[in-house]
Amino acid sequence: MRRLTLFVLGIVVLFAIGFTTFLTQAGDNHGSHATARSAPAAIDGPLSNATVSFGGWMTTPPLDRFPNVSNRLANHHRLTPDVAKIKAGGTVNFIIGGFHQVLVYDDGVQPGDIDTTKTVAVTAPPGPPLIADPNRRIYRGLDPSLLPQDRVEVVHFANPGTYLVICGVLPHFNEGMFGFVRVLP
Repeated sequence: MRRLTLFVLGIVVLFAIGFTTFLTQAGDNHGSHATARSAPAAIDGPLSNATVSFGGWMTTPPLDRFPNVSNRLANHHRLTPDVAKIKAGGTVNFIIGGFHQVLVYDDGVQPGDIDTTKTVAVTAPPGPPLIADPNRRIYRGLDPSLLPQDRVEVVHFANPGTYLVICGVLPHFNEGMFGFVRVLP
């Protein structure tokens, strides 16, 4: 019985060594494969990431959202800060408070360049129209009619430039709900 126990223990040890070797080689191969595809270099430190408040709930007059009541009229339709700065390859965390849609337009696009006659209806009516101008748009966020009022969308900016960010909810954009992301080399 003791010989059988030692034999089984030896098999388990050999299997564990072989499996560990396999996992190590698989990890090495995966790493070299990722390098072969020219994976983006990781960036860190100052300006690798920024946070933009995309709308916000007001406190004057006092607001009670419990239990999960979101009065759209009690929302501050602004981007804060007006201009976020990051390094190329960095990300912006758009912290969305309210019924808003993140739209990002390419370097150099200005608010007056947006064609507000091109719209699409929200998926779950009722709701105001959403801007659907595809000209030089590089990112269109999720349909706010299908989501909770508070959420985060994280957007990566690979190239230097100044990108226009607007709220795709037509009345909010018309109220001036836009800002910029300045991406530094």
